[in-house]
Amino acid sequence: MILRALLFSNAFALTIGLIILFMDKVINNYGICSIIINNDKEIHVKGGSTLLRLLFENKYFIPSACGGKGTCGYCKLQITEGGGPPLPTEKLILSSFEQKQGFRLGCQLKVKNDLHIKIPEEYLNIREYTGTVTLSKLVTDDIKRIKIRLPEKEELKYKPGQYIQIKFPTDDGVDFRAYSMASNPTQTTEVEINVKLIPDGLGSSYAHSKNEGDEFDFSGPYGDFFLRTDSHREIICVAGGVGLAPLKSIILYCEEHQIQRTVYLFYGARKVDQLYDHDYFSQLAEEMENFHYYPALSEPDENWNGENGFIHSVIDKKIEQGINGEAYLCGPPIMIEAVNEVLDQKTIGPVNLNPAETYEFSGEFASAGVVLVTIEDFQENLVTARLGAKVAKSSAVEKAVKSLSIN
Repeated sequence: MILRALLFSNAFALTIGLIILFMDKVINNYGICSIIINNDKEIHVKGGSTLLRLLFENKYFIPSACGGKGTCGYCKLQITEGGGPPLPTEKLILSSFEQKQGFRLGCQLKVKNDLHIKIPEEYLNIREYTGTVTLSKLVTDDIKRIKIRLPEKEELKYKPGQYIQIKFPTDDGVDFRAYSMASNPTQTTEVEINVKLIPDGLGSSYAHSKNEGDEFDFSGPYGDFFLRTDSHREIICVAGGVGLAPLKSIILYCEEHQIQRTVYLFYGARKVDQLYDHDYFSQLAEEMENFHYYPALSEPDENWNGENGFIHSVIDKKIEQGINGEAYLCGPPIMIEAVNEVLDQKTIGPVNLNPAETYEFSGEFASAGVVLVTIEDFQENLVTARLGAKVAKSSAVEKAVKSLSIN
């Protein structure tokens, strides 16, 4: 009886499996679909995959920082025909205005029919590269400095603070992760990324496995998080851990171009061995008159003679009330939230944009204080959000993957 029951159970499971395969192959077979881009170009794709993946396969590189989880909001595109209503997960990211305008998240929209979409012009300039690793070195016990040289006669032109997306193989094909560039933008033939190894992280594990001489596939540049070079405000950089990367790019740019604006770097870590590039910035503070470096440790040892405690408390002590500055923040969400509260108190607030401009892919900043935030969390997400003073801070962190309205 037991043997007969087991045979019946296995046969039933096999039947269910075959039915699922049949539904996937037949019922979910959407055939060849047409995607018309900017009313100009047309590509033909096999339906059933996400819009984001199909665009990548056809060399249209759309920002994406969360590995297709629908949490970063970077891959939002306007669908002018055929998109359908957003999924509940998308409604957490897209504003009501964006939903009415037909925006969808490319990683959540499965292509089941013909689509008409709009891709911002700046995205069309993003290119794919196959570089060669020239340096792969641990700078802490879990952060690697990786330098990638571009192919001969090729260049990557980017702004200080922007990021690249690396491409790596997976069991299901390929996947992508975003990492800020830590290099000087004037060095257009080689880029540096700093990668923190995340337990079971696909992208960080792949990057850490690379050795000098290995090929490295990536695309770029991406991101609205970059130094505003047309501003005269003081520059306040705040980093936590590997969040130093884009801020280092900004500081290197300021050093080489002899930018006369005052530059601050507040850099927080738990212990001194996690404070990578500390010696470089200490030396730079001695040589560069307008650069001020304030490292802080939350768990200092007895030999540490710098600031103690969390980095937001150091900012509170060192930054004057009402300073005419703009802040660039990169680190874990809890740090971002605490620092943003301090900056609000110092009246380094957000810019006031025309509400309609909030939803544009690029907007000009008014002559007021501004806070630009890049949040690198522990799921390998890198996202940019503009935080408004009237946006609840908890909401800003929970939805840090969303381009928030600035009121």
